[in-house]
Amino acid sequence: MPRFEVSTSIAAPPQRVFELSLAVEVHTASMAGSAERAVGGVTSGRLGLGDTVTWQARHFGLPWRMTSRVSALDEPGHFVDEQVRGPFRRWWHAHHFEPDGRGGTLMRDVVESAAPLGPLGRVAEWVALDRYMRRLICARNQHLKTAAEAGDGTGPR
Repeated sequence: MPRFEVSTSIAAPPQRVFELSLAVEVHTASMAGSAERAVGGVTSGRLGLGDTVTWQARHFGLPWRMTSRVSALDEPGHFVDEQVRGPFRRWWHAHHFEPDGRGGTLMRDVVESAAPLGPLGRVAEWVALDRYMRRLICARNQHLKTAAEAGDGTGPR
């Protein structure tokens, strides 16, 4: 099962980064390149423990839908979202927010996923899916970093 981690340094306090990470609108804006939008469950505002959201997007030129649930939440230290319905055999994403000792945040994403279709899915993971998902998480994190550091009203403070 593929697993990867991405660490991002953000010059904003952990509470702000945590809150922005749970804001549906911030997530949607970060995934504009794939036309991702919330179409079910919590479709605006901040997600909380037990909340579900159904995302619709285009990836690899195809429409996708995935419903995820916030399955763990310990503010402002971490939360976990997991797929409850969608294209993956498994999708688990832990978000960690640690003070960096300088007033900022070290944000660490841990992602575990598994494609469907058995051996064919494992080939897809190896050929493209793993790198593609890492790039998506990095793009999301860059957007989140920009919003948190700007303090421009793009999310809660």
